[in-house]
Amino acid sequence: MTTPKPPAGTIRAPRSAQGTTPGATLKKPARKRAPGRRPTSESADLRATLLDAALTCFVRKGIAASSLRDIATEASVTPALVHYYFGDKAQLQQAVVAERLLPVVGQMRAPVMQAEGDVASLVAGFVHGIGGVVAQHPWLPTLWVREILCEGGALREMMISQVGPMLPKMMAGRFAAAQQAGELNPDLDPRLLMVSLIGLTMFPMASAPIWRQLFGADDIDFNDLRRHTLVLLDRGLELDRAK
Repeated sequence: MTTPKPPAGTIRAPRSAQGTTPGATLKKPARKRAPGRRPTSESADLRATLLDAALTCFVRKGIAASSLRDIATEASVTPALVHYYFGDKAQLQQAVVAERLLPVVGQMRAPVMQAEGDVASLVAGFVHGIGGVVAQHPWLPTLWVREILCEGGALREMMISQVGPMLPKMMAGRFAAAQQAGELNPDLDPRLLMVSLIGLTMFPMASAPIWRQLFGADDIDFNDLRRHTLVLLDRGLELDRAK
């Protein structure tokens, strides 16, 4: 009688282990989990840690100068683990934009969308929105200057294509509508008004380490800066009274 062949994927046991049963087989040992993987319950936390580490490196060194090894070192993991979660640096950068930067822009946009229809409320919503977000995420002005404002910044195209329609273009459109309704100085350009607002908010916040040291102004916090900006926009320099 012919002994049947064992099923595919099994290993025939040696004679000493087979006993008297013809064709006795042993299953292959279970494959070990690949090094660097984590249980599913830890995956979300570890992924968030890697995103935070990437953001820290991007702010400190710039996106172009930050390698996956730098990010792995910041997160106290191996580069292989960063590869496992994100594949390559380009995909990691996209994840940082989608999950760290764009939600922050959404936080800035919320007070503007909640503002009443008049220009003063719109401006106040923008100034308070910027100040509140920077107080919560102090890395934003540095990243904005390095990666958006400076020539060759890695996030400039993202700013134009994704952030621009979300906030600056939307506000410029509302300024234009207010101007047509006679609620805004007709000599102003709504687009440049938006540029001026950014210059009065993001620039002072990005340059805070310089002017605080220059003027010995460590006592000025973001709330003071927001208040000053709103007074400047509401009442200006009151030059007519000085004549």
